Amino acid sequence: MASSSRAPAEAYAAARNRVARPRLAEFAGSLPFDLDGFQISACSALEDGHGVLVCAPTGAGKTVVGEFAVHLALAQGLKCFYTTPIKALSNQKYADLVARHGADAVGLLTGDTAVNGDAQVVVMTTEVLRNMIYAGSHHLEHLGYVVMDEVHYLADRFRGAVWEEVILQLPDHVALVSLSATVSNAEEFGDWLVTVRGDTTVVVDEVRPVPLWQHMMVGNRMLDLFAGEDEAGELQVDPDLVRHTRELDRQNAMSSFGGGRGRGRSGGPPRRPQNGGYRPPSRVTVIDRLDREGLLPAITFVFSRAGCDAAVGQCVRSGLRLTTDDEVEEIRRIVAEHTADLPQADLAVLGFWEWREALERGIAAHHAGMLPAFKETVEELFVRGLVRAVFATETLALGINMPARTVVLERLVKYNGESHADLTPGEYTQLTGRAGRRGIDVEGHAVVVWQPGVDPVMVAGLASTRTYPLRSSFRPGYNMAVNLVGRLGTDAARDLLEQSLGQFQADRSVVGLAKRIERNLEALAGYEGSMQCHLGDFAEYMRLRTEVSAREKSLSREGITERREASSESMRLLKTGDVIAVTTGRRAGLAVVLDPGIDGDADPRPLVLTEDRWAGRLSTADFSGPVESLGRMRLPKRVDHRTPRVRRDLASALRTTGITAPSSPRRRARAANGDDPELAALRRALRNHPCHGCDDREAHARWAERHARLERETEQLRQKVRATTHSLARAFDRIRGLLGERGYLAEEPDAEGNLVTEHGARLARLWGESDLLTAECLRHGVWEGLDPAELAAVVSALVYETRRDTGTMPRVPSGAVSEALADTVRLWAELEADERRHRVDRTREPDLGFAWPMHRWARGETLSAVLTAAEQNGNELTAGDFVRWCRQVLDLLDQIAGVAGRKSGVGKVAAQAGAAVRRGVVAVGT
Repeated sequence: MASSSRAPAEAYAAARNRVARPRLAEFAGSLPFDLDGFQISACSALEDGHGVLVCAPTGAGKTVVGEFAVHLALAQGLKCFYTTPIKALSNQKYADLVARHGADAVGLLTGDTAVNGDAQVVVMTTEVLRNMIYAGSHHLEHLGYVVMDEVHYLADRFRGAVWEEVILQLPDHVALVSLSATVSNAEEFGDWLVTVRGDTTVVVDEVRPVPLWQHMMVGNRMLDLFAGEDEAGELQVDPDLVRHTRELDRQNAMSSFGGGRGRGRSGGPPRRPQNGGYRPPSRVTVIDRLDREGLLPAITFVFSRAGCDAAVGQCVRSGLRLTTDDEVEEIRRIVAEHTADLPQADLAVLGFWEWREALERGIAAHHAGMLPAFKETVEELFVRGLVRAVFATETLALGINMPARTVVLERLVKYNGESHADLTPGEYTQLTGRAGRRGIDVEGHAVVVWQPGVDPVMVAGLASTRTYPLRSSFRPGYNMAVNLVGRLGTDAARDLLEQSLGQFQADRSVVGLAKRIERNLEALAGYEGSMQCHLGDFAEYMRLRTEVSAREKSLSREGITERREASSESMRLLKTGDVIAVTTGRRAGLAVVLDPGIDGDADPRPLVLTEDRWAGRLSTADFSGPVESLGRMRLPKRVDHRTPRVRRDLASALRTTGITAPSSPRRRARAANGDDPELAALRRALRNHPCHGCDDREAHARWAERHARLERETEQLRQKVRATTHSLARAFDRIRGLLGERGYLAEEPDAEGNLVTEHGARLARLWGESDLLTAECLRHGVWEGLDPAELAAVVSALVYETRRDTGTMPRVPSGAVSEALADTVRLWAELEADERRHRVDRTREPDLGFAWPMHRWARGETLSAVLTAAEQNGNELTAGDFVRWCRQVLDLLDQIAGVAGRKSGVGKVAAQAGAAVRRGVVAVGT
């Protein structure tokens, strides 16, 4: 908090500011703290009539500028929309603004909540505002200000386009207040905002209001990461820390490869500990050490939901307690307030009692798999200082107001949805930015728990890097296309896309590409001189060499293709129980077929079990030729290959059948190569070329190969330039082509000037990743005749995404649900084929993994029965995940009811399905 005493010059400036900007003076006078310089600059620009972009570190107080926009709107009789990227942040900001301005003045609109939507100030998720703009909502009347909190979220590859849609299409008179984490290209972002929104003031502040100290916890020792600054002002890694960790790494390596700690189970070589002899401190040890150092409350980022829950369990079992008796009573009261609406019968399956016991000890988890009521309780208790140790996934770092004194990172690697990847400097800063509570702590602390292989120098690089460029993820989609064409027409829609940040950044990148092409052309001229041959045209000779090589590869590929086709045809003859030989790859050896895996015209993908107990699906790539049955095995009627015992017994039986795998065929060059007339002619031409006899032939060839590589690189750069220029407009044209083919957009406007057809108007009101597929299902009537529970089950396939692919087909209800899902998948396959042809982003394949739990819940079964049945079918769902997916199904059901009509047909059933799903824990908080 800033000091209340000011120098005379500051006092004079403040007095002048009060006269020039009375609204800011009035606002500042209502705050319990003095405004920082960047806040004054941004608020002054806003009162002067400018839009603002504020880039500042987490916890610096950016939202004060957004709250001043609310103050201005109320004072001027205008509306202010405060948008956030996630519902949890919307709920928090709504509570803050209600506390300041009263419930009558503030509303809340999220995907599943509508409170006082006609209020002068409305908090909402950004998608809600986007939908309002496309629908021409009356809520936009008298709108004066829009606050876009966490605007850097526009870089998100899944949802980021929404932010740019809003920025581009808001009426010009609306002042935009953009609040962003620190990004290194703030000026570029500001330049774009000036281009599309007019006068915009960019305010950048890189100073954290609470200093952050960086540490590493090595064993039980807490060591500073930095030892101070050098003469140039650069932070220097503590040399003692570097020496200590490298010595531990050396000892750990010796332990890993030195003498054993006993023999393996089968009397083989000694087993190596995964981390050698080193064991990092337990979570209990870390929390206890932080408590003794006075560094709680702390958030420990674990990057795994199961890891968060396990950490809480470890702390509770250890007897750790961080609360007093009076605090326990207060915790129980707050827990009761937040969970009063939960059905009593569900408390046990929700893990309520274990969760509450941990809270009473001051310990909690926080992740997306938790029940919303549980997460909100943890957030309130942590802010109040009643919960002092939280184990969280990175979702907590997305703007939720849960600052701590200390942030702990257990690992510097996290799963990004596709693979395990190192944390980026931006992610490290976002996570550790939670440390240090403004007005409470004089300093914050970031602690990295050292593990073997973690280099303090690398950690220092993460902690000190300040380059986090904001990159647009904007891409046109189906819903966007019909809405833009409907509102603006084709030409204006293309022009709007050309104004996006994505195209703005792409066009700027072309300048650098052009310079690289120019440099390459100069180098190519030099290479051409070095490859000159006095006997003839060496470029022509190299073309012949290239053609010979290309023909040889082509003939080889044809042989591989023939072998693959032979494999595919023979695999169609396989039956359950056949013993086969896998001839290539890691799975080479005998295997027994558990399921032939034949699906229409696609290549078979048999499910097999190998001698070494591996179970999974194979493809033609696993075989070097036709696949033959070497014998048969009797299998049980039902084989659960996911069970280790079943895999072990079957593998043992396979090894005792007496069947042996034939020796792997020796790879030979295609015999036809020598007889190919085209290849023979090319080889003769090569031998007869004058340059073939040159003594410096291979030296010339090396220069020619460099020339060819650089020429290919240069052509790729040229193609990149061509692809970059007007790239979004061309993508939009391809989408329009597909929508036109399918009858969603017309080639010529109708009598009223509309290019959007009846089907397109329906698509314009469907939001989500599978918007066009949803429209196609409604259009072709594949969901007609379903009852409410059946429709809920089928619709779930368009929103659900399995977290872990088990490689098995999920169980789905038989009868009408199974048939409707099959029709839905068929429509998806047809759509995906068109998307490939038009070269547009493909719609995700429907995921059937939630259909069975959804069907059971919608027909009235208990939460316990649904979750138990899901687990028995290989789909382990937490209660929080179940509620989250149910609410996404509800959102789509509500959309379907809206576009199809609630009085008859599938629209009426969708409304009934929504009512059936919206009960019990799913209904709490909606």
